Amino acid sequence: MDTVATTEKRPHVIFIPIPEQSHIKTMLKLAELLYNKGLQITFVNTDHIHKRFLKSGGPHCLDGLAGFRFETIPDSIIRDPEDNKANPEVLLYSIETNFLAPFLDLVTKLPTPPTCIISDGFMSTFTIDAAEKLGIPVMLYWTLSACGFMGFYGIQFLIEKGLTPLKDESCLTNGCLETVIDWIPEMKGIRLRDFPTMVRTTDPNDKLFTFTTEAAQRSHQVSHTIIHTFDELEAGIVSALSSMFPHVYTIGPLQLLLDRIPLDEKQTVMSSFNGYSLWKEEPECFQWLKSKEPNSVIYVNFGSAVVMSLEEVIEFGWGLVNSNHYFLWMIRSNLVVGHEESAVLVLPPELQEQIKKRGFIARWCSQEKVLNHPSVGGFLTHCGWGSTIESLSAGVPMICWPFMWDQPTNCRYIYNEWEVGLEMGKEVKREEVEGLVKELMGEGGERMRNKAMEWKEKAEIATAPNGSSSLNVDNLVKEIIMLSRN
Repeated sequence: MDTVATTEKRPHVIFIPIPEQSHIKTMLKLAELLYNKGLQITFVNTDHIHKRFLKSGGPHCLDGLAGFRFETIPDSIIRDPEDNKANPEVLLYSIETNFLAPFLDLVTKLPTPPTCIISDGFMSTFTIDAAEKLGIPVMLYWTLSACGFMGFYGIQFLIEKGLTPLKDESCLTNGCLETVIDWIPEMKGIRLRDFPTMVRTTDPNDKLFTFTTEAAQRSHQVSHTIIHTFDELEAGIVSALSSMFPHVYTIGPLQLLLDRIPLDEKQTVMSSFNGYSLWKEEPECFQWLKSKEPNSVIYVNFGSAVVMSLEEVIEFGWGLVNSNHYFLWMIRSNLVVGHEESAVLVLPPELQEQIKKRGFIARWCSQEKVLNHPSVGGFLTHCGWGSTIESLSAGVPMICWPFMWDQPTNCRYIYNEWEVGLEMGKEVKREEVEGLVKELMGEGGERMRNKAMEWKEKAEIATAPNGSSSLNVDNLVKEIIMLSRN
């Protein structure tokens, strides 16, 4: 590794994600990739997130390396000591009002001046102002699909057409969400219900609605837009975005790019980092997977933010059991409302007994390792973009149960455009779960499995030397180097 003296001469990039698991993970991967390309990195988490990482990964997991440092700022949120969670609206309000001053204070005290900021797109409410005050450029990094970003960007069009906020609550059930929207670039046939869930509010001042809409529109205030996708997957939308914004870089799938760095050359920032996870991972599930036949297991994980009722968990459980397929099910500690630490223990005893016969339950594990395990043949998912692009990268088809944010948009593309999945109804019914698992894992899912493998191959091409994503990362690095010389 270079000496500190040499390190200080490198272009210096400040990364700052919105404090949510999937965003942090995706930004960490880009930071690690740019670090291996020779850039100096400062990665900024909130104090709360920093403590969670230390709890899950150990006291030295954030030590970093020469030229890669972790720093923190406070989020100024008072949390309930019982569940230690923050209301999403409280978090967004704090980002708008409390983050700018400590961020500026931190950056001005760093030992080497920054070249630029790579900001989570949803942090632009203060990072664009910060960059202006610091006199450095800022790039917005959308850890979303291109269609997900276009969905958030398109909310402004829906507002102008009077389609959102909704007139009243009856719009949620009277069919108006089925309205086809035909003026969003390259999103032909998309319905109102396929947009990010913020459009379903009746309150024009709803914080999630206003915050996300304004964040997407701020993309016009910066010259560089980074999106975690690859050109071949979303060619039409990427082309449309490239005509709307001056510099668009598609740089995914990031894990495939990281995997291409030779082991003897790779500087692994996260060697003791617990897989970029805020939860402690449980490796025992891999021993269980090892005992199963190829493509015989359906993996079930609803991400880091989805919560559900115990009744819904029970319906999922019986549907999985009755499918007669093996399943690996992640039930994290805060998945079930009211049962933060003992969700599995409160399941009906007869269901627990049946689960033991064909299932394995864990709280958290390395999702990418699971999806790439030969025993895994399907994925029951909430359609968060991190999960979706990891599944596509592994060639694994999906059952979609979208919950919030951009998940409905991803869901539509999974089954309608990329043809690698099945859509599940919002109300969880064991009969539907059973039927969808049987279809995906059986002969009926063969076409989707083949299609998923085609996307895996295209992702590998995009991340190969001279592939579209590889070239975009190289161009991004060159741009940052040029900025450091100005």
